[in-house]
Amino acid sequence: MNKGAVHFMRVIAAITFTIAAGIPSAFAGPKEVALLSAYIGEWSGASVLQGGDKPEPFTCRLTVDKGNQAKINYAGRCTLVNMNLSVSGTIAYDDASRTFQAIMGSNAGYKGVAVGRVQGDKITFDLAEKQTDKAGRPVRLGASITLQGSNSIIVAYQVEFNDSGKVLTATVPFAK
Repeated sequence: MNKGAVHFMRVIAAITFTIAAGIPSAFAGPKEVALLSAYIGEWSGASVLQGGDKPEPFTCRLTVDKGNQAKINYAGRCTLVNMNLSVSGTIAYDDASRTFQAIMGSNAGYKGVAVGRVQGDKITFDLAEKQTDKAGRPVRLGASITLQGSNSIIVAYQVEFNDSGKVLTATVPFAK
């Protein structure tokens, strides 16, 4: 596995679900509960990491379970050559702000919170963050997580290494 791919997967672990803190108690109505419940199940996806020394394929699995109240919990794992990335979190509807919110964390120790935008049958969570890698170099991170209909989850990643301008990307479509 090339050095860029290893760093990309570590950065993705940081951002994939760069979401921390706490989702307020959810008191969602039947519509919001039904929407989130549609994603309960086993999901899988595959993609190719672009922008490194060479394209590198990887596979992912994601489990979505019913959580407390009107929440769903998820746990996932992606494998790129000999590296594993794991993520977990909760998605809920917050009545006070009238938004879907996601708490996310990874095995790389990154955590965060993202607010979802609803457009038709889609909920999109956009994440953008600036970090430094282990060597202290600046890195710009971006991820978009889209829940679409009840049969699709799409996760798109982008990592830009500010010192080199190199950009690594991947889009992972998940299906049940």
